[in-house]
Formats: sequence, structure tokens, C-alpha cells
Amino acid sequence: MTARIPCLAYLGALLIVFSVPTLAQVSPGPLSKAHKSLDGVMQCTTCHKFGGAATIKCVDCHTEIGTRINARRGYHARIVQKPGSQDCARCHSEHNGLNFSILRFDTRTFDHNQTGYKLEGKHAGIACAKCHTPSHIAASERPQIKMQDITKTFLGLSTNCVPCHEDFHKGQLGQNCIQCHNVIDWKKATEFDHSKTRYPLTGQHVQVKCEKCHTPGPDGAARYKGLPFSRCNDCHTDPHKGEFKGACQSCHNTSSWKKINTASMSQQFDHSKTKYPLVGKHLEVACELCHKNGDFKKPLAFAKCSDCHTPDPHSGQFAQRAGGGECSSCHTVGGWKPTTFTVKGHATSKYALDGKHAEVKCEKCHIPAGKATVYKIKFAQCLDCHVDEHAGQFAAAPNLNKCERCHDLSGYKPSTFPLTKHKETRFPLTGGHMAIPCEDCHKESETLAASFISANPVAPNQLGYKPSAKPTMLFRWEPLLCTSCHEDIHNGQFKDRMEKAGADGKALGCVACHNTKTWNDLSKFDHSKTKFPLLGSHRAVECGECHKPPTIETKLIHVDFRAAPTKCEDCHDEVHGGQFAESQRVTACDSCHNVAKWKPSIFDHTLRTTFSIQGAHINVHCNDCHKLMKEVAGKPVRFYKPTPRECEACHGANIPPPKKGI
Repeated sequence: MTARIPCLAYLGALLIVFSVPTLAQVSPGPLSKAHKSLDGVMQCTTCHKFGGAATIKCVDCHTEIGTRINARRGYHARIVQKPGSQDCARCHSEHNGLNFSILRFDTRTFDHNQTGYKLEGKHAGIACAKCHTPSHIAASERPQIKMQDITKTFLGLSTNCVPCHEDFHKGQLGQNCIQCHNVIDWKKATEFDHSKTRYPLTGQHVQVKCEKCHTPGPDGAARYKGLPFSRCNDCHTDPHKGEFKGACQSCHNTSSWKKINTASMSQQFDHSKTKYPLVGKHLEVACELCHKNGDFKKPLAFAKCSDCHTPDPHSGQFAQRAGGGECSSCHTVGGWKPTTFTVKGHATSKYALDGKHAEVKCEKCHIPAGKATVYKIKFAQCLDCHVDEHAGQFAAAPNLNKCERCHDLSGYKPSTFPLTKHKETRFPLTGGHMAIPCEDCHKESETLAASFISANPVAPNQLGYKPSAKPTMLFRWEPLLCTSCHEDIHNGQFKDRMEKAGADGKALGCVACHNTKTWNDLSKFDHSKTKFPLLGSHRAVECGECHKPPTIETKLIHVDFRAAPTKCEDCHDEVHGGQFAESQRVTACDSCHNVAKWKPSIFDHTLRTTFSIQGAHINVHCNDCHKLMKEVAGKPVRFYKPTPRECEACHGANIPPPKKGI
């Protein structure tokens, strides 16, 4: 009997060492269904590389993603700065259980601009499935896609127009449709510049419909190649029936057939031999607009554009520039628009255009004011041009609405605010909070913007923009407590503990008992300060064994902790059939047992009975003497009374005489 006690103690120690909390320190949790085959602590290195900086080997298996990241194309190439880093985990969180979806993807909020193919115009309203279909996946991309059901993949699409749209030009103009068309209106080839072809359109030719010249060929498609145009009579019939041998343009021009060039007719006048050769749009100007009253001998000033073009359409905004605001610094005689002042030229101004600003059209910032466009605008702060998308949440110090603290010119999203910088806020991220996607906490509020505008009427900025009442993402909470995000599953039972101030002077909240590393770690809770201190074997009992949930569940949610039993009989069955029951038929368990362990009993046979155990009787097992068994409530119960006291009752009548010296 005594030899078994150390064995039991050793076994208990092993159970404590290899308990569930210890295993939890080895693995963060079970994997999702997609990675179930990799579950188990022996397979960690399949996905993780240890030693030095921790590395996640996602792209070792997901090669179709890795290839695009290395090629710097597609959505993942823009959000994954470094393969093997924690970037993947920002969207695909693992170790959250078999049924946890690791694909956090919402087509309603997805920013398609991050893919490298911006959805604009008519494309913006098209459903995803219209483009992302197996038939549109390039044949060269298919072998790289590992997903068995390619109807569910978003990879493999070409950014060319032809895979989705019919080529009405039958390959005559190549597959780069956007060189002529745009995504707003297909029929109007607004991007096509005929002046860059071998036959620039001037004068009345500009107004001629395309199909007048580009007639259908044998295949029914309009012809864009092989059209003769070197002579006027390639398209026009000769109304003079060969009377004039010279070319038509010796007397006529494209601005008007009826307005003939009298000088050319009489003198074959060549303006290029004058001090002011006519080029570009000047070739289309009627002679009398410059030579008033037909006086060609009167000298004309032409050194500066302003000699003819008045008044200044910019109202003197560029008068202080080098050259006195001469038009030719930004425009050419080829046309007033587009201007030759490009993004590169903007770098010479006080505000160089970088990042996304380089893509903004001039008129977005330089808006008309009366008859002149405003070019001198404020630019010291982002809010000079942009509206406050955060409804004043960052207006106070230390942010002072400085957008650059969280954003840069490469794009409004994603934010450049890293997790490491979160420690500078009122809520540093620790433990499990580090793995939570930003939008899980910072959700959109439908009332924040409306209430802000109502309380703080904001005047439009210089571009005429002002904050709208659309849903705004919430970044500030008052008060900043655990219960601001998490439900108090204890229904206020620990309110007094949660309201106590911590070292930082703020209310402890749930941290009074829990921590952000793992919710199940209750090392901060001291049970010895309750009405029922945990001693002995009670310390190894799971909380839920005493603090039972009101429904059939395994989590300690909505539990009344004060209703836990405190008496032995409230939790343990009475196994002695009531033979030791005292007052109110309750058996006092602690008279023979304690919380250290149920066996062996602490019952003192010498003090509490009239049969003192001495000598060889000390090593006799209780069951060898107490053999009386009765059935109580259908179960066999050992009864300790009556038990014979006579020697012959146990040893028989032939008891050998004691040995000498005993």
C-alpha cells in the first residue's frame, strides 16, 4: 500500500507537465481545412522557417502567387512587400480552427486598382464574373494556376481588350485598343489622334465622318490600311475637269474649298518665305483675320503671341515667370490644347507632382473661376485639396490632420501606418491583437460623419469639396475599454475588478484576469482571495467543472461564477451509502479525506475506533477486514460496520502461539 503513493504522485506530476496549456505554447492552434494535412507540431517547418527572422514559406507552395510577386504584377505584388514576411498573414490568418475561412475577400469593398488594372468608366459597373471566367484566361497562364476549379480563380486574365471584346477592325490596328478608344464611350475614338498618322486632318477634314473615308473592305470591316491619300483626287473628283494642271492645294486649303488663296493663284505666294512662316493651326487661319481689309503690305507685330492673341486667357497669372508669361512656354501652334506643360515641367514649379498626383488631370486641381482657370492654388496641407475622410478624428494634436502620417502619394490605400507605430497610440497592440486585421476593429460608422458635419459645419475647400455624410471608418473610441470591442460575457460580475486602475492610471478592464496573448491564461486571477480557495487536487480541476454554463456548451460564457458549489456533497457523489451521515443526512467527507487526494484516507483507526491498529495490522489493506458489501441504489457499497473484532474471525481457530521475543 505504501509503495503505491510515490507512483501516483509521479503520475500526477506528468499530467501537470503535459497538460493542455503547455501544448498550447507549442502550437498556436489547429489549422484550417485547406491546410489540414499539415497539422501537427512535426510539420511546422513545412510552412515556417525558424532561426533568425521568422519566415513564412507561403510562396513555396503557392507558386502562382510567388511568380506574380517576383514579376511585380498583380494584386499580391502590391501588398506583399517581401515574400516570406508577415505580409501574407495580414489577410490570410491561420491557426484559427478547421472551419475558419482564411480567405478574407469582399468584392464589394475590394479596391481593383491594387491589381494594376484600374476599373474606370463602363468597366466600373461590370460584375466580377463578366470578366473573370475560364474563357478569358490566357492559355499561357493556365498551367500556372493550381486551383482545380478555375471558375473560382481571379488569376490569368490579360489586360488587353481583345480577350473580352470583339475586334471589329479584324486585326488591322493591332490589339492595343486604348490607343484610340477609352472605357467611357467605345464608339467615340476620343483617344485617337489623326494628326499622328501619315495623313493629319486639318480644316474641314476634321468634321468628316470616319466612314466617309474608311469604307468597308471585302470582309465587311472598315479599311484603315491601304487607302490612297497622296492626291486630293484620290478622294475628291476634279470639278475643273483637268483645266488646272497644278495641285488643288495651290489654290485651296482644307479650311474651306470656296475660299481660294488669291495670292497663290496670282503670284504663287509662299508664306514660308516671309518673316513669319505659317505652321500648325496658323495654316487654317483666314488671311483677312490677320491682314485686315486685305492690306498685305501693312507690317504686323508677331514677335510675341500676345501681339495677336488678346486678352490674356490666364489673367496675368504667369506674368512673373521667365519670359513674361509667353504662351509658347506651354503651348504650340499645333493647338492650344493639349498644353506642353507636363508632369516633368511641373517639377520646376513650387509643387512637383509625385505618385498618384502625376496621374491627376490638370483640370481636377486647376478649376475655372470666371473666365480664367486658377493655376496659383494653396498646397501646403493635404486638406487644401482633399476632404477630411475621417470626420475630424485626427484634427487634434499630435496628428493635426496631417495625412502624410498614415498615407503617401502612391495611393490612399493601403495605409502606411504600420503595426509598430500603433504603440504610439492610446492603444498599443500586444499579443493576439497583433494578428487582427485593421478593419476588424476599425469598422465603418454610418453616424460619425453625419454627426461631425452637423456639429462642425465645414466650408468647401478651394476646389469646392467638403466632407460628405457617407460611412466613415472609426478610429477613436471614448471610453477606450475592452468592452468597446468585446462583449462582457460575465455580465458585470467582475465590474469592481475591471474598474480598478492599472499602472497607467486607466481601468484594467478584462486585463484584470486575462491578457492579450491568450484568453485562457488566467494566471492573474487569484482564487485564494475568493470564498473558496483552491487547494490540493482542486487546483487541477477545469474551471468549467465547477462554474458550469447555463446551456450545453464548453465555453465559460454567461456563467454565474458566484453560484459555484462550496461543499463536498454539492459536487461529489456520496459513495458510502449514507453509513457515515450525520446531521441532515449529510456525510462529512473532510472527517476522513482532504483536498490533497481522495486516497489514502486520513482516517485515524486508533483515535476514532475501539480497535487500535498496531504491529502487523498496520500493513493490512482496509478491504481485508471490512468485507461487508451491500447494494445501495443499485450499486455495491462497502460497509465498515459491523466488523468482527475477534482474532479468529479473520485468522481462524488455529492461531499459532506467538514466537519468543514477540
